[in-house]
Amino acid sequence: MAVYPTVYSIYLSFTRYSGFQPPVWLGLSNYTRLLGDDLFWTSLYNTFFYAIIGVPIGIVVALLLALAMNRNVWEIPVYRAILYLPSILPIFALSLVAIVLINPQFGLVSYLLALVGVPQVNYLSDPISAKMVIIVLAQLGAGNAALIFLAGMRGVPATLYEAAQIDGAGPLRRFFSITLPLISPVLFFNLITGVSQALQVFTQAYIITSGGPNNGTLFYMLYLYNNAFRYGQLGYASALAVVLFIIGLLMALILQAVSRRFVSYDLVS
Repeated sequence: MAVYPTVYSIYLSFTRYSGFQPPVWLGLSNYTRLLGDDLFWTSLYNTFFYAIIGVPIGIVVALLLALAMNRNVWEIPVYRAILYLPSILPIFALSLVAIVLINPQFGLVSYLLALVGVPQVNYLSDPISAKMVIIVLAQLGAGNAALIFLAGMRGVPATLYEAAQIDGAGPLRRFFSITLPLISPVLFFNLITGVSQALQVFTQAYIITSGGPNNGTLFYMLYLYNNAFRYGQLGYASALAVVLFIIGLLMALILQAVSRRFVSYDLVS
């Protein structure tokens, strides 16, 4: 069922098509246009910035949450439910809440910072800080990855920790020598998932900044959306989609190749 839409999208990428008139064959014109399109390169830069900064932060946050929950105390199930709750809330709702929280006039964040003498700042007026707001907002969904990490940690045999503790290994040594290697497949899964989500970031930028300021949050999917539904350039948008697919495929292959050195699926038999 997915073959026809994919093939048709590739076909449209070689045409000029508005959705109201028959496609007009252009050959490689849409792809050559990409090379000279400043907004294309801007959206690509913004997306890679998000991936390079946001994905590692998300992995670390999820790992820390999983470590905090990996304890046998009665209140842990309650904490798990609380941490997972933001993951099931609609991202557009969280984005609207974020707009209110960071408002420089009446936002809670500005109010709390003012209590300690920090002046009011409009975080959405600067391209870098606006990107960081969206990256921080994405961490509200870290509970999902944290639960996946937690499941991996629960699969590590307790006897390994006991033996390491007898040998004098501290918590950090046990984490880096036992936990991290044994959950490396889970880490790789969350990494692939995070990169995939980074390439598709859209809703937060669309609602909070609409791509501004100065195209500072014009992510790739937002630029693709604008071309398809605001500018009526479905052929060009299809070319953008094909390029995004190629980028995603290349990144997956690179990560898969790198993972062969760091990920082991048979450490525990």
